[in-house]
Amino acid sequence: MFDYNAPAGLLKDRVILVTGAGDGIGRACALSCAAHGASVVLVGRTLSKLEEVYDEIEAAGHPQPAICPLNLETAVEKDFDDLADQLFDTFGKLDGLVHNAGLLGPRTPLDSVKTEAWLQLMQVNVNAPFVLTKAMMPLLRAAPDASVVFVSSSVGRKGRAYWGPYAVSKFALEGLMQVFADEQDGTSTIRANSINPGATRTSMRAAAYPGEAPEKNPEPAEIMPVFLYLLGPDSKTINGQALDAQ
Repeated sequence: MFDYNAPAGLLKDRVILVTGAGDGIGRACALSCAAHGASVVLVGRTLSKLEEVYDEIEAAGHPQPAICPLNLETAVEKDFDDLADQLFDTFGKLDGLVHNAGLLGPRTPLDSVKTEAWLQLMQVNVNAPFVLTKAMMPLLRAAPDASVVFVSSSVGRKGRAYWGPYAVSKFALEGLMQVFADEQDGTSTIRANSINPGATRTSMRAAAYPGEAPEKNPEPAEIMPVFLYLLGPDSKTINGQALDAQ
């Protein structure tokens, strides 16, 4: 595991937006950020799941989160801009942006992938993070040391047969992170990095590896040290890096 011991109030007074916050790694990230003092903006497509996470954070006595239902597949630019306006009115800044939401898509040879499935996956995994980051830039600039985190994959760093549009989308995310990080280097206090979670006990992992025993993989909560590190002030000088959670 990534070696970092996050102090209790690490994210105090920070506002952190997490996409795909209703389930899996996104849910664990939202709960972990809240437990370390952040006001978390819960973004996802399923309201009931977001409400469950909201209730769990409230019950634990952590800072009140915000629920922002958004379907990344159907959202248009105005939806992202409206979200940014809403957050500006409520918080006035954004200290952290975690691009976690993603589709697995078809696991098949590339020449068997239906164009419609390809476009759908690129919309959620690549286009939405780009448009969301763009919309959040004024809020990120308003924070003293904002951090943008892209959740990647090992197949986004070295291509692997039959991982189809998912692998290509994660390569695109790594590229988006690198270009964005290089542009912010020396021109703002915003940093951008990527995380490869590794094998984790999630529904997406189970779908990708149906024959695998899930209990051999860590729970999403166990891989949170690297997320906390990148979202807190201790990583202020880390920019444009591809990190591994495990």
